[in-house]
Amino acid sequence: MIPYKRIAVKIGSNVLTRKDGTLDITRMSALVDQVSDLHRQGLEIVLVSSGAVASGRSEISVEKKLDPVSARQLYSAVGQAKLINRYYELFREHGITCGQVLTTKENFSSRTHYLNQKHCMEVMLENKVIPIVNENDTISVTELMFTDNDELSGLIASMMKMDILIILSNVDGIYNGNPSDLQSFVIPEIGKKEEVSDYVQATKSSFGRGGMLTKCSIARKVADEGIAVVIANGKRDNILPDLLDTESRVVCTRFRPSDKPVSSVKKWIAHSEGFAKGEVHINQGAVEALQGNRAVSILLVGVTRIAGDFEKDDIVRIIDDKGGAIGVGCAGYDSREALRLLGCRDIKPLIHYDYLYLD
Repeated sequence: MIPYKRIAVKIGSNVLTRKDGTLDITRMSALVDQVSDLHRQGLEIVLVSSGAVASGRSEISVEKKLDPVSARQLYSAVGQAKLINRYYELFREHGITCGQVLTTKENFSSRTHYLNQKHCMEVMLENKVIPIVNENDTISVTELMFTDNDELSGLIASMMKMDILIILSNVDGIYNGNPSDLQSFVIPEIGKKEEVSDYVQATKSSFGRGGMLTKCSIARKVADEGIAVVIANGKRDNILPDLLDTESRVVCTRFRPSDKPVSSVKKWIAHSEGFAKGEVHINQGAVEALQGNRAVSILLVGVTRIAGDFEKDDIVRIIDDKGGAIGVGCAGYDSREALRLLGCRDIKPLIHYDYLYLD
């Protein structure tokens, strides 16, 4: 009995590509077989699939050296068509329809765009269509790119209220040292308070943009929102059914989900740091109040400084009295009005608790 109803599966570039950069059709077909079997069992599945840029790179040769953004745009334009066509054909063999969802980081910065994306994918799932999500690299530029598809998969899992996010890489999970060291082993479970940054490898993969440090950071944030997260080896046979089988002992790293419910708005805000338009600096008293056991908002009386130019409802970073970022929130005033009311008492909060996320 699978204890999940809705799952997100992120498939990394190094899972779908061979060493020469060409698509590993055998592996891709095996994963589609597994997803199709789960789909027939009634699970709702969203795939976040890398591989477009690597696929395009292996398809064409360029006469002159391209800058990184131009190369991504060119390779992804060619590779995305190749990738989604392959998925379409493989799923069709199972009598299943898939659909392409291309997005950008900017689409998550607006609550309206965020909800439009969510509605589109909800309609797809209601009609038994498997969404295959990827970043639209053809229009993304450096400052608006996701760190990698791990970040995108975290946003999708949060947005779609997934029960579990499975991140498939080319390693078995989070190691307690260098994976090439024979003395290292995979950490089977990671809780909220456990510190793993001292030994997580920051090295990026061959074809992807991210590394295990990014995966760990995203996994922890998603788990804090009450969603189970697993990092596992996508090159292992039958990996998805094994991970979802409560009796299986497949090697992987699981992140314990928080048992505290998080609202959909807070989930959106939790992933919105990259969209912040300004900063709200608060004093020590306000910091202590936020870190206490009671739910409190950020009042203008506790704000010492406003930085940046932002509008009402924009995302802003929250900075403590030592200059450290401690969270993000949705501004209840624009920056001009906030500056005018700085230090005032007995007025509505600058950031209400319902629109506040603390790291």
